[in-house]
Amino acid sequence: MDDEIDTDFDMRSDANGRDPDAASPTLRRYHRLLWSKSLPNGHRLQLRAGTRGVYLRHESDEIGVHTVASDTIVTSHRGTLRALYQQMPPEENLDFHRRGYSIGGSIIFPVGETQGWSINQHRGMSPRIRDRFDLTLECIRRFYRGESSPLEATLDRYRRFFDLFVDFSGYVTFFHLQDLVSETSEIAFLSPFDGFDGDPLPRTLPQYAAYRDATLRFVAARNQRILASQAKAISGD
Repeated sequence: MDDEIDTDFDMRSDANGRDPDAASPTLRRYHRLLWSKSLPNGHRLQLRAGTRGVYLRHESDEIGVHTVASDTIVTSHRGTLRALYQQMPPEENLDFHRRGYSIGGSIIFPVGETQGWSINQHRGMSPRIRDRFDLTLECIRRFYRGESSPLEATLDRYRRFFDLFVDFSGYVTFFHLQDLVSETSEIAFLSPFDGFDGDPLPRTLPQYAAYRDATLRFVAARNQRILASQAKAISGD
């Protein structure tokens, strides 16, 4: 059925060797199905495939135009941390990528502002974020609280998008990110975090292995939330 989500599906399998965020039709369909729903602000996000060069887009009189793109939230850092990556058992590396390319390992971010980086680009290039999604989420948490962060300027350019979710709790619930947030709305970091001053990547093999294990636990939990939400949507509850 077109409205079913397979949380075991590896998005690389229909991307023809390209980046699944851009090339997997299944990933695009899953994003459209999952995030086309009622918003915390009382309106509805209805994503549709855009024209060439547009991943998904919402257009309405109520909340305007919002263009979004897919981004992976699971990374092995196998380029930057090549020495650590190569010390991991090959079968664990394969499993990490397979599970990381499930729908639980992807999210959408707004795109389209012409001045400066997109969120995808900035979080990947920032030496204080280094593509870690938990640190990205910490920046978003601070943004909703009016606090500074390495991504502050970029997030502010997309304020209209973040306003759709009213507050941080609304954003977290909408995107099924609860397992990365504590009951007091603090981030449950995937690796120890002492602020944005130093290099955020693991330095030792035990730290790297623990970071990856925590990442996969989060993805598994998020996949379960996604399945539960789709079952509820299909049943009409």
